[in-house]
Amino acid sequence: MPKLIGIATHAQAKGPIIQHQSIQVTLKTGLENDYRGQCHPLYQVTLMSAKTWNAICQNAGITLDWTARRANLLIDDMDFSQGEELIGQQIQVGKILLEIMAETDPCSRMDECHPGLKKMLTPNWFGGVRCKVLKAGTIQIGDRIHLLKRI
Repeated sequence: MPKLIGIATHAQAKGPIIQHQSIQVTLKTGLENDYRGQCHPLYQVTLMSAKTWNAICQNAGITLDWTARRANLLIDDMDFSQGEELIGQQIQVGKILLEIMAETDPCSRMDECHPGLKKMLTPNWFGGVRCKVLKAGTIQIGDRIHLLKRI
């Protein structure tokens, strides 16, 4: 079963990444003190697959910490390669509930980390997903992840 293995925020665009063991998630702003949820009410939280990130880095012959991707949540043992089929799907992370709204498009900052990384993250939603918060609460490293079935 997938679990949460990383939590990160940044207080401003291009600002430093802060990693957390646990964090409060609200309906209004997403992760506490993260700029993304304050600016984008439909795209409050970004999720990234550790499996996908590690495979991309291995294929590129590089070692980059997952925080270089600037995503909020790192999930092991899950990928998002189903693409648009995931839009509207709900993901439970511990006690919070998220709805997948869109792909997290890789930005040009990825090429600053490693030339060509943006292109490597572009197909099959390798860059992860953007979500809206449906149920608030506190999450922590080790929380279980459940992709809920559509009704």
